[in-house]
Formats: sequence, structure tokens, C-alpha cells
Amino acid sequence: MSWLNEEPRLRRALSLATGLAAGTVLALAGPANLAAHAASGTLGAAAADSGRYFGTAVAAGKLGDSTYATILDREFNMITPENEMKWDTTEPSRGNFNFGPADQIVNHATAHGQRMRGHTLVWHSQLPSWVSSITDANTLRSVMNNHITTEMNHFKGKIYAWDVVNEAFADGGSGQHRSSVFQNVLGNGFIEEAFRTARATDSSAKLCYNDYNIENWSDAKTQGVYNMVRDFKSRGVPIDCVGFQSHFGTGGPPASFQTTLSNFAALGVDVQITELDIAQAPATAYANTVKACMNVARCTGITVWGIRDSDSWRTGENPLLFDNSGNKKPAYDAVLSALGGGGTGNSGDIVSGTVYSLTGAAAGRALDVPGGQTANGTPLQVWDANGGANQQWRASQNGDGSYTLTNVGSGRVLDEPGGQTGNGTRMEIWDANGGANQHWRASRNGDGSYTLTNAASGRALEVPAGQSANGSPVQVWDSNGGANQHWSFR
Repeated sequence: MSWLNEEPRLRRALSLATGLAAGTVLALAGPANLAAHAASGTLGAAAADSGRYFGTAVAAGKLGDSTYATILDREFNMITPENEMKWDTTEPSRGNFNFGPADQIVNHATAHGQRMRGHTLVWHSQLPSWVSSITDANTLRSVMNNHITTEMNHFKGKIYAWDVVNEAFADGGSGQHRSSVFQNVLGNGFIEEAFRTARATDSSAKLCYNDYNIENWSDAKTQGVYNMVRDFKSRGVPIDCVGFQSHFGTGGPPASFQTTLSNFAALGVDVQITELDIAQAPATAYANTVKACMNVARCTGITVWGIRDSDSWRTGENPLLFDNSGNKKPAYDAVLSALGGGGTGNSGDIVSGTVYSLTGAAAGRALDVPGGQTANGTPLQVWDANGGANQQWRASQNGDGSYTLTNVGSGRVLDEPGGQTGNGTRMEIWDANGGANQHWRASRNGDGSYTLTNAASGRALEVPAGQSANGSPVQVWDSNGGANQHWSFR
């Protein structure tokens, strides 16, 4: 996002937008199991109930503020660094990298079970003068690709999604790229090259394009980004998600916001609200924004740009969910309600303390540790239900609202191998360690089954499409709503 040195430009943009855990068990309640589960009472946990995240932007220098850190760790399960991963911080002079401030945030997130969005690799702003003064295409191409590769490699395995390119499109009615050193020296192809370099560096992290004032469907800028994403998908350019910054005026999102999210999602990308703040934080405007995301299956998460009003870059506009003292504002309650939290939710069938068999809806077979195999790293499969301990799973609810599923036969947990988050990664059992790769978010489907989403990768537990035989592997893949990603608890 544009920081304070870009405030006049973003204020113009805003005016355009205005008015527009071990031991607990996951189970289905039966006649003898009627205890209700109260809906999650924090933003992150409430979002997790539907397989989404709720995050915030974080400044490393504020982590020592106890009020700030307490709210951060209680409410949010995704973190975006405000400035610490931007080029002027990470590579202030050519080839000399500084990841200390970003490492501080990443280490905090790891210690508190929070995931990370990387922000941002290629952006025209907060760019050191040594980059912006490059005029030779070969030099700039080498510098850009080296920056992407070095930064992504440093954080590899720790980032859920990267904002690979940020704010590359111009304001106004052109629908074209903005003027920047990258555009002017490398031409239109620099965005594609950045995404291809990013994918070659990290095959697991989701790769996003991020921009502001692309929330209104009819705007030329929105259409320009949409046409780029459609072109990328048609040609196999690796793009996984689009971020909508959503810096709104008091009127909140434009009436077409949900349509915009849906249309982008229909291209085969996830959509995310990445920098949400709304002038004066009207409760209705916040609720409408969240509801638009909740109504789009591939809207995978929401990030607000700061915690307290005093932390906001929009000084004097009080655009966040907590006041200067850290108290919840009415907008907080509206957001929690829109996420489905704060009362008795739709997860009343989830009860602690019972052992269940997990059955794949498509395969009709049970999640199974092969008989007699109990070692760390044993790969999982589906098999005809037989009631054996190797098909029985106990799950503990974690502080972030997710669950840890423990196999009764082996005593080990359902595990996404550490650092392996790509589509097709096969699941295994491993000693419980509390890592995000062992946390599974349970989202209730209309057929009574659950979609289980891994907290580290953001991908769903599935039996590969079309495979239903005994011994079929169990893996993770992007959530698609298919029956092969639906699991019943019996």
C-alpha cells in the first residue's frame, strides 16, 4: 500500500471510492452428544470457522507495545508487514539485503501461530533511488529478478501469499499501466516476468497482484486489472490471487464490490481484501465489506491496515476497529457478526471429547493410517471403514479456532509436511508440535460434511479427483468445493 509519502494520491483515490491444543475432538454431535459450541468470539477464529483468515498490518517497532501485541495475538491469524518487506528496507543498496525488521515480525507470527502475507516485491514506491535511476533494461531486469529471488528465498516456507507486484495500474480512465521505472524501462512484460520469477523461486506460496481503487466493477482501472488476470490465466502465467486494498471513504464499498470479487474469482484466482480501512469506521460499511467477501467462496481472507486508530496511516479519520486505547468500536461487533461470530454459530455440531472416523464424501472411504504403520512420516490414504484405531481421529481445538487431529492408533497427528504447501502435497502423520502445518480449519458444508483447510498452506484436505479406490492418497489442494474435499465425521 502507499505509505504516508503517497498520502495525497491515495486521498484522491479514496474520494473516488467513497459512496460506492492436543486432546480435544472434532465430532458431529449425535443423540448422546448435544453440547453446543459457541461461535468464535475473535475475528481470526470467526473467520477460520468458514475457512478464511482475518489479518492486520503490523509494524515491527510496535510489537513491544503490550496493548498492541495483546490485541494482535488475540484477534488476528494473518499478518502483513507494513513496511518491513518493501524494497527500501530490504535492499537499500544494490546486493546488500536487510531482513532484520521483517524477521522480527515473521518470528512473532511463528511463535503465535499466525500466518504471513509478504508485502511487497515489486512496487514503484518506497523504492531506493539506486533502482529508480536505472535506465538499462538488462540491468533493471537482473536487479528486479535478483531482488525477488533473494527475498523470497529468505522467507521460503514462511509466507502464505506474496504481493508480487503492487499498484502497477494507473488511476483514471486509461485502464493501462502507470508510469514507473519498471514500466518505462522494461515495458508491459515486467509484471509477467515478476510472476514467473516468483513461481520459479517458490512453488508453494500463493502469488498475488495487489492494487487500490479496483473495487468498483465498471471502473477502467478495475477492467484493466481484470483483463490482465484473464490473459495471465489463459496463457499459464502463474497468478493465484488478486488483492483488493479497499481503502474506503465513509460510504464503504461500492455497490458492485461483491460482483467484482465474484468476477475475478470466476477467472480461477482467490480474491482477498488486503488493506481494509474505512473513514470513521461506520459499522454498516464494515459489515457490508465483510459480507461481500463471505458471499464469495474464493474470497479467502480479510486484512485491516492497522490495529488501533492511532496506528493508522489515515491520521484523524479513525478508520479501524479499535480506538486509540485499544477498545473495540461498534464496527468491531459488526465485523464479528458478519463473520458469523459472537454468538451461537453454525458449528453447533462440533463438540470436544469424542473420537470419530473421517469419511471422504466422494470416495466413501475412511481417512486411514496403513495398518501396522505408526512411524513419523507414514503417508495417509483412504480405505474401507473398519472401525480400527488406525481410522479413529481425536482433534483438539486450538486458540485460533482450528483443530489438531490425532490418530488414536499411532498417537500422531494429521500433518502437512513442514515447508511443503504446494498442490498435491501428500499428508502424513507426525508427532504433535503445535505448528500451523498441523492446524486444520473446519468449515461446515451444506451437506453436513466439513472442508478441512490447512492453516499453513491454506489448501484443503482431499482425495484426488476421480480416485476412490482403497489406498488412494490423501493430499492438499486449492479449495474448490468438490465432494472429494468433503469429509463426514461419524
